[in-house]
Amino acid sequence: MTGGKITLNSTNLSRSLDQELEMKNPHKHPAGLMHAWRATGIALQGLRAALVHEDAFRQEMLVAVIAIPVALLSSVNMVGKAMLVSSVILVLIVELLNSALEAAVDHASMAQHPLAKRAKDIASAAVFMSIVNAVVIWVLIFLF
Repeated sequence: MTGGKITLNSTNLSRSLDQELEMKNPHKHPAGLMHAWRATGIALQGLRAALVHEDAFRQEMLVAVIAIPVALLSSVNMVGKAMLVSSVILVLIVELLNSALEAAVDHASMAQHPLAKRAKDIASAAVFMSIVNAVVIWVLIFLF
């Protein structure tokens, strides 16, 4: 401060931004192996929550439990097997994201709102597209 005025130069601004970035989030886990361990636990809690609360995820998981062994035991080459398995796992991933978005939107407000509907519809469209992708891959690999 000079003469009652605040002087802001690039060094002060940079230092201020560095201090802001160093602020600790109390909800963050410690780094290293402990972080990986806790992150795995949280991920497993998420899978369990999806299995318990989401009918669509349970149905897609049932398809995955059948389709993945079929893909691995098929006479398709390794690249084909990787594509088959990956396409099924992609459906599960997109369904998890869709379920998370729906839960967050519902938590924000249970009231009907056009933007909430749009967000949910777009997330559902992503699930639909991942299923179409899986079907196309399975058809192309097994029929051609």
